[in-house]
Amino acid sequence: MTEVKKIGILTGGGDCPGLNAVIRAVVYQATGYGWEVLGVRYGWKGMLNADAAPLTRHDVEEILPRGGTILKTSRTNPFKVEGGPQKVIDNAKKMGIDCLVAVGGEDTLGVANKLTKMGLNCVGVPKTIDNDLGATDYTFGYQTAVQIATDAMDRLHTTARSHDRVIVCEIMGRHAGWMATDAGTAASAHWIFIPEVKGSLNDCCDMIKKRYQRGDRYAIIAVSEGAEFSDFNVAEASKETDAFGHVKLGGVAKTLAKEIEKRTGCETREVVLGHTQRGGSPLAYDRILGTRLGRKAAEMIQCGQFAMMASLRGERVEPVPIEEAVKELKTVPQTYFQMASTFFG
Repeated sequence: MTEVKKIGILTGGGDCPGLNAVIRAVVYQATGYGWEVLGVRYGWKGMLNADAAPLTRHDVEEILPRGGTILKTSRTNPFKVEGGPQKVIDNAKKMGIDCLVAVGGEDTLGVANKLTKMGLNCVGVPKTIDNDLGATDYTFGYQTAVQIATDAMDRLHTTARSHDRVIVCEIMGRHAGWMATDAGTAASAHWIFIPEVKGSLNDCCDMIKKRYQRGDRYAIIAVSEGAEFSDFNVAEASKETDAFGHVKLGGVAKTLAKEIEKRTGCETREVVLGHTQRGGSPLAYDRILGTRLGRKAAEMIQCGQFAMMASLRGERVEPVPIEEAVKELKTVPQTYFQMASTFFG
């Protein structure tokens, strides 16, 4: 077993509420073992640049309620940089890092999985507000993001009703519609569009017309940013991609609002929640889940369980192979979405 004296921790990809809870927990547990902790700045970019600084309990004592990440983040992919993977490994040796805690989603953990096969000891902590990472029931940050989207749509109900308007609310979710489904259900949205189910815009517009005819002269439509439709082609707002090859999304709500107004004659506006879903203080649930996952990550290192990710399985937090977690995305099952669609109209 590798003797551990110093570990590193980085946060990669999009930020989300609860990241600081993970960092705090890792530092507390690791220093309890007598290890030094290095905080790597800007995710994998920090490993490429050997940009890191010591983290002590004093540094993290009061960060639990803070949103974002004190370590900063980026979407840097070392496998897209010439010689990048080896540079990460060399810098880890130079900095004396015996194991690296990678906190992130499929992209960040995908890099960690590849690097473990090249000899760098890594453990993972699952993070994404999309809740689409495999091998874990929930990811921290998700519940806070859903609550933010729910609160926003609660407010949209009152203004839409006052003005006899349809309001289309765009919610984050590239390939998975968990946020739109759960927030839409919680906020009594009248229709929900997600990537997994190609919904009918014609059916949605028929629903809106029926609402207006019976005197309910407003509607709230929740739509995932990556939603697809069975009878309407939404052109991509951008062909620009990030370091992991993902098209930068955004704009479906505006396109949809114009088409709904055209087909129904009802005044329609769009609201894009965007990065407000990532910001602010985490709910108690995400503070606790982040704390549990961070503590488990340090325990896994102490046990020599490298190439593993801390995972929530029921009420237990347990190690699972990172490779299993990044193998395929966890998407919304048809049966789950059918539950939500019961309340359309």
